[in-house]
Amino acid sequence: MATPHLTVVRAIDASLNFTPTTDEEKGVVCYSPTMISSSGMWQGVSPLEFSLPIFIVQISIIVVVTRILVILLKPFRQPRVIAEIIAGVILGPSVMGRTKQWADGVFPRRSLLTLETVAHLGLLYFLFLVGVQMDIAIIRQCGRRAIVIAGAGMALPFLIGTGTSFIFQDQISINVHQFPCLLFMGLSLSVTAFPVLARILAEIKLANSDLGRMAMSSGVVNDICAWVLLALTLTVCETHQSVLASLWVLLSGMAFVSFNFFVIRPLMRKANRRVPDGESITDFQVCVILTGVMTAGAITDTIGLHSVFGAFVYGLAIPNNGPLAVALVEKLEDFVTGLLLPLFFATSGLRTNTTTVTSPTAVALLVLVFVLASIGKIVGTTIMAAFYNMPFREGLSLGFLMNTRGVVDIIVLNIGRDKEVLDDQSFAIMVLASVAMTALVIPVVTSVHRQSRRLVGYKRRNLEISKPDAEIRLLACVHGPRNVPSMISLIDLANPTKRSPIFVYAVHLIELTNRASSMLVVHNTTTPNATRHGRHMSISSSPNLFSAFENYEQRAGGVSIQPLTTISPYSTMHEDVCLLAEDKHAALIVLPFHKQQTVDGGLETINPAIRQLNEKILSSAPCSVAVLVNRGLSATGTRPGTGHNAALLFFGGPDDREAVAFAARMVENPTVSLKIIRFLRPEDQQAGSSPNEPNSPGTITTVAGESYPGRNLDENCLKEFRARNQGNNFVGYTEKLVNNAEEVVSAIRYMESMHQLYIVGRGYKNAPGSPLTAGLQEWSEYPELGPIGDVLVMSDFTKTVSVLVVQQYVTERASAGAAATAASSQERQPSQQKQGYTTASNADPSTSVRTETHVGVPAAFGISR
Repeated sequence: MATPHLTVVRAIDASLNFTPTTDEEKGVVCYSPTMISSSGMWQGVSPLEFSLPIFIVQISIIVVVTRILVILLKPFRQPRVIAEIIAGVILGPSVMGRTKQWADGVFPRRSLLTLETVAHLGLLYFLFLVGVQMDIAIIRQCGRRAIVIAGAGMALPFLIGTGTSFIFQDQISINVHQFPCLLFMGLSLSVTAFPVLARILAEIKLANSDLGRMAMSSGVVNDICAWVLLALTLTVCETHQSVLASLWVLLSGMAFVSFNFFVIRPLMRKANRRVPDGESITDFQVCVILTGVMTAGAITDTIGLHSVFGAFVYGLAIPNNGPLAVALVEKLEDFVTGLLLPLFFATSGLRTNTTTVTSPTAVALLVLVFVLASIGKIVGTTIMAAFYNMPFREGLSLGFLMNTRGVVDIIVLNIGRDKEVLDDQSFAIMVLASVAMTALVIPVVTSVHRQSRRLVGYKRRNLEISKPDAEIRLLACVHGPRNVPSMISLIDLANPTKRSPIFVYAVHLIELTNRASSMLVVHNTTTPNATRHGRHMSISSSPNLFSAFENYEQRAGGVSIQPLTTISPYSTMHEDVCLLAEDKHAALIVLPFHKQQTVDGGLETINPAIRQLNEKILSSAPCSVAVLVNRGLSATGTRPGTGHNAALLFFGGPDDREAVAFAARMVENPTVSLKIIRFLRPEDQQAGSSPNEPNSPGTITTVAGESYPGRNLDENCLKEFRARNQGNNFVGYTEKLVNNAEEVVSAIRYMESMHQLYIVGRGYKNAPGSPLTAGLQEWSEYPELGPIGDVLVMSDFTKTVSVLVVQQYVTERASAGAAATAASSQERQPSQQKQGYTTASNADPSTSVRTETHVGVPAAFGISR
């Protein structure tokens, strides 16, 4: 079978970096219609000579090389777009394309037309998704400051880019003597890539900061303005020979935009209202909308605008808060952003041929133009930031962030090359300069912007050292709507009142991925309006997630709730949570368990990454942490006339004392009945002086023999708790004498059905728990819950018991004197360990042992033997 020939026209040759030399190459040859798929290698023909097999091979190579580069660049926290462009450069004529066998066998010129067509189709649908998820009302919500900063960040580099390009037009060989091309050059130097910017801010943990919110707001304004200017630039560049034709293009474009917003958008709203609650749109509707994307692209291309502009405007016409948008994102996003969009960036890299860079003077001047324009963006942004009283470091960091390049920048460069505004040399230099500038953003910003953590006065890092009537700050983390009722029930159990208020930071934890919607989530959740009202404007999250918190705040007294959102990869999300706890001076972080209750009462895993997140927070939190295993806690509290029967299992140690501190607030709630069960070994306790009257107020418990470190602290904690709740008939106390872990489990099984909530300390390395839980630790399935918490969530236990596992933030205690009384408080000095603090899992308590006798056990407490 004959080798397929290439269909070549001189214009196509130019777009593919191909200059015809021979007579055969200068001719026009037709494709053979039978050369699409191979008849098999056993026929003696290479499959790579056919369009479909070679296209599949090219996609596979691009995806594999891109993923490898993403992994290699991950330690440097570089955005994915850099890996995708570098992959194209490596696979193209600059590196591997220098080998004739590679260039002719894997990426031959005849195949690039198909590859670029599919890549531009992916770009079409990507920008459609960006339009779907972008709300134009964001511009009004950003405020005047963001609009002014974005305008300054575009105007100055635009003027510098056009001016310097005009001055050096002869040296850099760019056709910039006409106004349309000057406009185009200025646009390519002034844009900011919002999706890449959002990813960078999340990566360096600035998305929730004031700097991050300003960068997000300014970035989205810049992005929308860039699309408008691109449309105007294309209008002028396409019709530079006729002013009348240019006017018709402009009027046609305005008519297209008006048709989408005044005809298409009302139709889409009507379609949204017709979708029943809880149901999705039909496949027919999806097909009609997706066909409309290609139709819109074809219309704008026919008008004289680029097809991507039509897809973007068509996406804006679809309401982003209805089932239409949700269904479209779910069906398209993974395929488009994961497979098709990388093809576009890779083809841009394939077009980047460094061998065409032959003039050192042109290179130096073009780099100078790029650098001057970038400096202009930094200076313009910094000046406007200073005008609005932003610190110099934050203004400078904002200027570098606004220099982030990405989708729009690469689109502008590709269009400029197609319109012959840029030659091959200029295109290659501009692409590489954009990659270098984006790669510099993260290291420069992290070095310039040193965020000062306001830790002055952050003393109350756990509940035990807080006064019972003092305000506590609680960080309640939720992953979705199912976590909200149980969190509200737990907060309500803590009995917030005006005398002992609770300030709750309700934090919605969202995983940040490479998907476009995640980029927009970052902006939507950091706009001033979103933060103030606690509304999550992204279609990928529940719109009513925080409404339950807001309703509870309105009807409950003594509680204030501030909704927040953290968007980060699960691998680094613990850093965001810990930084937020430090910034808000939280005393307790409450985390939902990584499993949730099913209909039959069992537990199913939500996401394995959530478990790793909980473990990291437990090991690095700057305050106490509690993990809530919800199995009906919210349901119990919603039934009228019912209360909560809670039990606290006390083995001793800092974690158990922290659990007692939390329970001390619960017992003030009239709907809570609490029982403390203390587990002791027989050798840890001797009989009191009144064995016949164990409930007598005169009962004396004597601690004798070898004890464990911190035993006196446990005794003081329980003594103070009992004294404060003397006469409270809803509070009970009992002691269980056990010899080993088996007896502990048997005792817990006996009482498991008596209570709806169990409160336990994690006790991972508590000395008192070691003899009684040694066997349990070896077979623990959930180490993050500790040995006792793990037992309580075992599948063979009751399915209606909720568990709260508490871990105390432990500090080294400085002795206040040898004659310190039990009621005196000891000063706590923070340990100079990793990150300036220790946790219960790595604390090294004092090894001193003291024997202590305490008197006055209230009559409401009994001692069982």
